[in-house]
Amino acid sequence: MQGIAKAILITIITSICILLFVNLAFFFPWYLTLVTETYSVSQMVASDNYLTKDNYETSMERLEERPIFKDKKDEIELTVIHDDPDDPRKTSAVEEDNTIDYEDESIPDSAKPYWQRGKQLRITINAVYPLTVTLWGKKYEREVPVSFSMITTGLKHYKDLPYDKY
Repeated sequence: MQGIAKAILITIITSICILLFVNLAFFFPWYLTLVTETYSVSQMVASDNYLTKDNYETSMERLEERPIFKDKKDEIELTVIHDDPDDPRKTSAVEEDNTIDYEDESIPDSAKPYWQRGKQLRITINAVYPLTVTLWGKKYEREVPVSFSMITTGLKHYKDLPYDKY
């Protein structure tokens, strides 16, 4: 009787391990999607030195529509901050209102979402991976918070901002 109980216990543990391994196999494409989306956003950010509101909304919609992110689409966060080592300010580089003309002289430089070229920006996408296992009709789920961050350098030169001659 004890041998049968051990065999059943080993079978249950083995099936749980197989289910977790299959779930882990789904994690890698999920994480690679997170990495490629961060890279895509970094290219947009590098070209303008900030993320426009339209590009932000497009990137968020693209992430939320992916089948792999649909389960936890409310948990997705996209942040872009100025992360220059020479400047201690860590301000957001996401445009809040796309109706403002930032080339207007009355707007101070600190209120603009962009900085001069050569400054670093950090792009971070935070998401939650739903680690789920269904055993005998009961669903066990654990949320695993994951983020990927990338640093890029702004490439665009703005004439309305002061710049250092190299």
